[in-house]
Amino acid sequence: MSRAEPPRRPDHLAAYLEASAARVPDRVAVVDVDGAPLTFAALDDRAERVAAFLRSRGVGPGDRVGFILSKGAAALAVLFGALKAGAAYVPIDAGAPAERDRAILAGCGVRALFALPRNLEALVAIAPSALPETVVVVPPPGGGAADDGGAPGALAGLAVPFRDALAHARAPLEGRARRASDLACILYTSGSTGVPKGVMITHENAVSFVEWCSEVFALTPDDRFSSHAPLHFDLSVFDIHVSLKHGAQVHLIPEDVGQDPRALARFIADRRLTVWYSAPSVLALMAQLGGLERVDASALRLVLFAGEVFPVRHLRRLVERWPGPDYYNLYGPTETNVCTFARVPTPVPQDRIEPYPIGEPCSHCAALVLDQEGRPVEAGGCGLLYISGPSVFAGYWGAPDETAARFIERDGRRWFNTGDVVRVEPGAGYVYVGRVDRMVKRRGHRIELGEVESGLYRHEQTREAAVVAVNEPEGVRIVAFLVSRTGARPTLIELKRHCAAVLPSTMSPDAFLFLDALPRTSTGKVDYQALARLVPAGAGEPNPRSR
Repeated sequence: MSRAEPPRRPDHLAAYLEASAARVPDRVAVVDVDGAPLTFAALDDRAERVAAFLRSRGVGPGDRVGFILSKGAAALAVLFGALKAGAAYVPIDAGAPAERDRAILAGCGVRALFALPRNLEALVAIAPSALPETVVVVPPPGGGAADDGGAPGALAGLAVPFRDALAHARAPLEGRARRASDLACILYTSGSTGVPKGVMITHENAVSFVEWCSEVFALTPDDRFSSHAPLHFDLSVFDIHVSLKHGAQVHLIPEDVGQDPRALARFIADRRLTVWYSAPSVLALMAQLGGLERVDASALRLVLFAGEVFPVRHLRRLVERWPGPDYYNLYGPTETNVCTFARVPTPVPQDRIEPYPIGEPCSHCAALVLDQEGRPVEAGGCGLLYISGPSVFAGYWGAPDETAARFIERDGRRWFNTGDVVRVEPGAGYVYVGRVDRMVKRRGHRIELGEVESGLYRHEQTREAAVVAVNEPEGVRIVAFLVSRTGARPTLIELKRHCAAVLPSTMSPDAFLFLDALPRTSTGKVDYQALARLVPAGAGEPNPRSR
């Protein structure tokens, strides 16, 4: 096993790539979506050329560089090129509506934009004025780095082919030194309202997380990381920057493979991946539909999950199929990245029905749990979780009032209100109870919708479950959406009896609607806003129509 020492803590994310390119230039850094390998030296060279191009266009420290790209080596070259130019990168979901893209571009004032032809066409059609002066058209993965992919007609002669950007000669960066407080990226998250919010991540924020990962997970140059998360999702900070720090490989997972449980399981086996990180829903689908018993995933040594609650029944099944790795439950909103963690004891007992705790604060974070009056919560009590430390974001782009509303000052420290309710449990750290914005009051009782979902998952026919609340003049209605494990669906009476056995009467859903699959966001989480739009009028009537 290779024992090359990774670099000491830098002040800048690009330093991880640069140090590995200097230390192990010929090692494979990235395996692209088409299986093509790219060495550290080659990735660093492409990033330097993108940086030189950006500087020739006047992009420098404090600027923002946006990209609307499929995951691939080209996107990584743009990401690191922006960082090397001193700018912050702004990754935008290539599958999102053009109107959302327009809002982000206008909101953060990008100086340069790298985008796929189809996305540029959509933007030109609705808002050509939203485009910055510098626009680069990038071919989709598989088109080849030398193929410009074709510029939309409205941008002919204005958009620069990506191959021309890569043709710029490398040039040393001159001027202001890098600072840990500089902005590294802006990650847009819709939160509960659907309005994009730009989470400003500094180099100090991201580096503190990368260093914590290195401290806890004993990563080596021989590791082979998965890259399932899209680049606009905060999980990608681990996939990309942690792997490059250690001179290890990161394998970019094609979008079609990432959405197919069986193909994904084969990918993990064929690539001999050692480190996996994703939302629990991805792992749950593989546990149920991936045919894990027929593939060899014995190289896996770490399985990390974050972003939502992992239903215990699916986690148990996954551990039964993959008994070898260490499992970690990582918790944290985009604004803090991972701030608490817990190693999951395996095997998962057959009689366990409650999700595992989110654990103790990471070494680079401090946590505080306060009740509604702002008093610290004692053992056994529930309250809002606040986080302080170097990983906590700088604020929301262009929204100082919203930023101020999410922070408090206490004991000389700045604390971020996560909006999550936790229970303080001695010996286990924190147990996630739910979101403040997913708590409703019905018949005088406070109800956490996640607890209703947990109860539904205990039904033997439940593959997936999600619950939404609908506010109406007569009160709050709770509507459950279910995906059955088989073609047979439980009857309304069976579901009511099940809920009566596992939930208080106040938590029992008013309606049960069946879907073939739950809608999900581009980051793999359940899309509750889409579900709310599916609730039909009269969904609380005794015999709701299944969909």
